Amino acid sequence: MNRLAFAALLAAPALFAESALEIAQKAQQRSRSQSERYEGILQVVDSKKKVTEKRWTFDRIGSHGNSKTVLRFTAPAEVKGVALLIANHPDRASDQWMWTPALERDRRIGLQDRSARFFGTDFSFEDLEERDVSQFDYKLLGEEQLNGAACWKLESHPKQAKSSQYLSSQLWIQKDNYVVVRIDNFRKSGLTRRIEYSMLENIQSIWTPKKLDVTDFVRKSRTSMTIDKIKYNIPMKEADFSVESLRRGS
Repeated sequence: MNRLAFAALLAAPALFAESALEIAQKAQQRSRSQSERYEGILQVVDSKKKVTEKRWTFDRIGSHGNSKTVLRFTAPAEVKGVALLIANHPDRASDQWMWTPALERDRRIGLQDRSARFFGTDFSFEDLEERDVSQFDYKLLGEEQLNGAACWKLESHPKQAKSSQYLSSQLWIQKDNYVVVRIDNFRKSGLTRRIEYSMLENIQSIWTPKKLDVTDFVRKSRTSMTIDKIKYNIPMKEADFSVESLRRGS
């Protein structure tokens, strides 16, 4: 075997290795559905270890950057009926509106307000968006074990810097099923928020995390959400994803 052939043989694995973008695209593709519905049970633990519980329903029509979502609190009584409509776009940040029954009004969430917490949880408004992978640049940082599973570790940067509160994010994607199991989000000050996904279950051929843990390192608080009664690809009406539908509670 000549030296050129030997060099080509050594390079062969790299030629077939997936790029960071290809890994992210495959993770998105494997989680794709045309609609989704679940009930979320949230426990919010503040910096003083005080625990409060909230519940919401989640409905989504469309998928990955071209979708609409309605989140609506069902408990406790003081937040019941508060709802958030998110219209996700393939090429820019989402449009968002929040309905507050006590005030009997809706308001648009400005881009400058997306870093704020969503109604006492550790999810920011931006964390509730669903963006297409094409809105980010990706870099493969390597491979790591996370909770006993082999993962790719990726770094992402938003292509439109002003569209995100985060300068960069690091993602851990399990190699066996392409599920995102951790996202670390960074601002200038450093690590700001971590979202961990666990209790993976194959539901309708989609590997689904049934538990999310969100840690806010600035506020020193944490929100754990357990997902129940999740269904994919069920019939939904486009009319139920509008500002008017928020007001009438549909």
